[in-house]
Amino acid sequence: MSTTVDTATDHSPCGGSGDEDFPFGSVDEVVDALAAQGYIADRRLATTVFLLTRLEKPLLLEGPAGVGKTELAKMLALATGRRFLRLQCYEGQDETKALYEWDYGKQLLYTQMLREKISEIVQDAPDIKTSVERIAAQDSVFFSEEFLAERPLMEAIRSDEPVVLLIDEVDRADEALEAVLLETLGEYQISVPEVGTFSAKNAPYVILTSNNTRDLAAALKRRCLHLFLDYPTAERELEIVRSKGTGLPEAAARELVEVVRGLRELELRKAPSISETIDWARTLAVLGVDELSSSILSDTVSVVVKYDKDVTKALGALPKLVDPNAEIDDHGHGHGHGHGHGHGHDDGHSAGPAPATSRRVDDDADDGPDGRAVRAAKDQEGRHAGVYGAPGREYQEKARSGEAEPAKKRPVSSGQGSRSFGAGLGKRRAL
Repeated sequence: MSTTVDTATDHSPCGGSGDEDFPFGSVDEVVDALAAQGYIADRRLATTVFLLTRLEKPLLLEGPAGVGKTELAKMLALATGRRFLRLQCYEGQDETKALYEWDYGKQLLYTQMLREKISEIVQDAPDIKTSVERIAAQDSVFFSEEFLAERPLMEAIRSDEPVVLLIDEVDRADEALEAVLLETLGEYQISVPEVGTFSAKNAPYVILTSNNTRDLAAALKRRCLHLFLDYPTAERELEIVRSKGTGLPEAAARELVEVVRGLRELELRKAPSISETIDWARTLAVLGVDELSSSILSDTVSVVVKYDKDVTKALGALPKLVDPNAEIDDHGHGHGHGHGHGHGHDDGHSAGPAPATSRRVDDDADDGPDGRAVRAAKDQEGRHAGVYGAPGREYQEKARSGEAEPAKKRPVSSGQGSRSFGAGLGKRRAL
């Protein structure tokens, strides 16, 4: 069955009766509309969003986590007054979770009703063949629009009102789902074999996001506008922090942005996102911080750095990020691994440079026996004399001078051999 259930509108690049059909008249209007919702977009991003609304093509946003890809879709929905729908992708996701599935509970209920009515349906049938045909004709009732359970993609296509559809982290889904998306993104329609083809009444604004965990299929990229969204410039990130009303003073906010940018240059497992910069600013404001210091940043760095090894790297870098002229002890890094490997911690939690008053172990200091001499003494010949049946020292000295007779071997009886662990193995194999 391939009938078209809904009639699609004109999706040509300039379809419609004029500019009044589009939410934005220019790129500047995009910038202003998003800014009104608290999303600070640069010119390049605003231009891409403007083309999204005019060309009615999906937009694929790629880039590191936390640069505002998901937030853009939310703010675009608010700026255009459209309903927001979201499909969160994950590994193992199939089309029933993205497109639709049949409402089996409802179908079962109707099956019970059909069982009660079946006698009425076949009561005047002249033969068995006619009865079977009448019953088979009822099957189509169970695979109709009434029993469709819509999922985000189907809901976006069948919606009577315009929507913004976010397909989030599409790179986490299996490649099979990409194939399912091709028809939806290319023609804004979905085919249901049992019912027909549903086409969109209002073309949705579709935004796909990817964190680049894997390469996406060329067929999917070909159907989309594309933009790589990276971390913003310092000025734009500062403007974003300002727009969120964090309460942090201007000078401190500007310095914090530079510190975060410095942390991103480290080889961290996860670089701080823009939203985490905002959270850090709010955290410092709550603590009443007016001026940044390495100590207060070290105490709160877990707001933006989420892995233990990353925290260690960040703590080592923070003093220089706050004050480029700061002097850091290269030998001490929180665990006393200088020359003597002394694990002395003042508070048990120090991860930064060792205190200047910490005592270093000197090679010539009289701190007890020399460990190397102790080990050398243990390697002297004859150290096992008289232990566990070994010949004594007197015998060893005579043996070296040739005065002692060779040690006699202890005779071993056949009975002892029969009691050994390996005895009897051959017999077991023979059995």
